[in-house]
Amino acid sequence: MSQAFDVRRSGKPFDQSRSLVAVIELSQGSWLVGGIVPGLQRRPLKKLLPDKEKLLALLLRWRDEALKAGHEIDRIAIACESGRDGFWLVRWLRTQGIEAYVIHAASVAVSREHRRAKTDRLDTEMLKRAFLGWLRGETGHCSMVTIPSCEEEDAKRPGRERETLVSERTRLVNAMKSDLVRLGIRNFNPRWRKAAEQLEELHTAEGTAVPPNTLAKLRRDMERLELVMAQIKAIEAARLERLEQSPQEKPHAMVVLLARVVGVGIETADLLVREILSRQLRDRRAVARYAGLTGSPDESGSKRREKGLAKAGNARVRRGMIQLAWRLLRFQEDSALVRWYRERTANCRGAKRKTMIVALARKLLIALWRLATSGKVPEGFILRPAL
Repeated sequence: MSQAFDVRRSGKPFDQSRSLVAVIELSQGSWLVGGIVPGLQRRPLKKLLPDKEKLLALLLRWRDEALKAGHEIDRIAIACESGRDGFWLVRWLRTQGIEAYVIHAASVAVSREHRRAKTDRLDTEMLKRAFLGWLRGETGHCSMVTIPSCEEEDAKRPGRERETLVSERTRLVNAMKSDLVRLGIRNFNPRWRKAAEQLEELHTAEGTAVPPNTLAKLRRDMERLELVMAQIKAIEAARLERLEQSPQEKPHAMVVLLARVVGVGIETADLLVREILSRQLRDRRAVARYAGLTGSPDESGSKRREKGLAKAGNARVRRGMIQLAWRLLRFQEDSALVRWYRERTANCRGAKRKTMIVALARKLLIALWRLATSGKVPEGFILRPAL
């Protein structure tokens, strides 16, 4: 994983008279670049077509203008908001010797007016103020995103693609069942091995054949379902093959270690390693915060209340950990974490149990993080034998 740095503030000394600062407001059709150039009274603003070479040429032109104004430029720092463009531009700028960052979009404070003015030009000014505060080493202006390498981003693709395919499989199965229930057919499962053959033999509750248009739609849905299920199997087979080919590679070793925990499968282990455990997180609080498993207190004067989960982190990790926490109650009954949960929910109703399962998920995530990074086995956990 890329070398960790403090995302809340810059640790480098900042001399604004010798630094060219710029921000980019990215969109699909154009880039709006705003700069703060030493020696220039104006604040240059330039709209470009999405072209990395033109962006680099613009930065170098501004540097030359600063030199003509009598200011030597030692540092060029540029930032953009996180979004659909990903991290490719920042990685490329860094290869050209430009200090580039990605601002976490949710970390920039905005006006709370009901109908605030919002344009690309105003957003650029807002980003410049936040970026300058971060460069000065002040906290509270904005936070940066850790830039993953292209290989680290690509490693997440199979798991995320499988998640999309599983959702599509569920959608198709539910759609086919709904079509059949309208005809009074309830004893048919589209995921049966010979479902396509049995589809032709179905009869409605009235004893008639399935209407032709409905039957044609079911055939098309069945073909899509078979394709989706084949793609899911291909992704799972490729993942197992990668684990077998290089089991000593650090992420693969972490997956194998987590999969030894009874109740944790390869899919869950791979999800946790790729999405969170392979990141260089500072401490257990950072781990819980990245997963969005922390609270959101609301305090004002004498009022004290909790608004629930912050849900500000990785939603995939959060969903996976809550599901895993429920499984833990069954497969790790004698562990210290499960005993902790049982003691606090012994005489509680469903709402309390759901609240406490989130707390258990947070503790479980921290325990698995320690297991993956330092090898410390959580107390009472049952592990499968090493392969």
